[in-house]
Amino acid sequence: MALAITNENYESTIASGMPVVIDFWAEWCGPCRMIGPIIEELAGEYADRVVIGKCDVESNDDIVAQYRVRNIPTVVFIKDGQVVDKVVGATTKENLKAKIDAML
Repeated sequence: MALAITNENYESTIASGMPVVIDFWAEWCGPCRMIGPIIEELAGEYADRVVIGKCDVESNDDIVAQYRVRNIPTVVFIKDGQVVDKVVGATTKENLKAKIDAML
C-alpha cells in the first residue's frame, strides 16, 4: 500500500536513502482517482526498492509549496533528495513504471 506522505513524515521519508515517488492528489479530483489504483499497484510491486506515497494537497501545504504543485495529479520522482522527473495529469501505469525503472 502507498505510504501517506504528510508534513510530519516527509523529511524522514526523503532521508530513507531509497528513491521516492510522491503522488500529489485530492479526494475531489477525478483524474487523481483514475491513477490512484495504479499508484497502489506500483507501491506493492516496488515495495523493497522504492518508497511510493500519496500526498493529499488539501492537508499538506508545506510539501505542496516545496514542489510548486499547481495542478493535480502531479507525480514527482525523487532520487538522492533531488527531483529527477515529474508527470502532471493522468498517465498510464507503463509510463510511471518506465520513470521508476529509470531511477533504479
